[in-house]
Amino acid sequence: MTDIAISPLTEADREWAARLFAESDPWCRLGTTIEKCREVCGDPGYQTFVARARGEKCGVLVLQRRGVAGAPYIKSIAVAPARRSSGIGASMVQFAENLFRPEARHMFLCVSSFNQRARAFYERLGYQQVGEFENYVIDGASEVLMHKRLA
Repeated sequence: MTDIAISPLTEADREWAARLFAESDPWCRLGTTIEKCREVCGDPGYQTFVARARGEKCGVLVLQRRGVAGAPYIKSIAVAPARRSSGIGASMVQFAENLFRPEARHMFLCVSSFNQRARAFYERLGYQQVGEFENYVIDGASEVLMHKRLA
């Protein structure tokens, strides 16, 4: 999909973005509340963006400029259910990589061990597992730390 516009989250987008996270896996399975999602979407410590296709909100991207060992970190990414598997997620990851490429050599993210679809997606984009945090958020599941060299 080539008609994706990605821009900073506005106050008007904040509730939509928080609900998208709160109503989607892996956040549902991890027990993330709508209140926590609202907090993250409004936290000035993160850079948060909204993806739009033909003007319609379809995805959210939350970045941390200095997340892992001083390198950029994709904290969260979500695509509206009706728009999944249409290239929006890949567009948002590419946007993040391009945003940080001039200043960073590496990009990191975590994916829940039970979220095999997301892990395969990140692997297709060139990310590789570099660590694992067992029972990190919930018992019985790991958070898998993934890395991609940008430069």
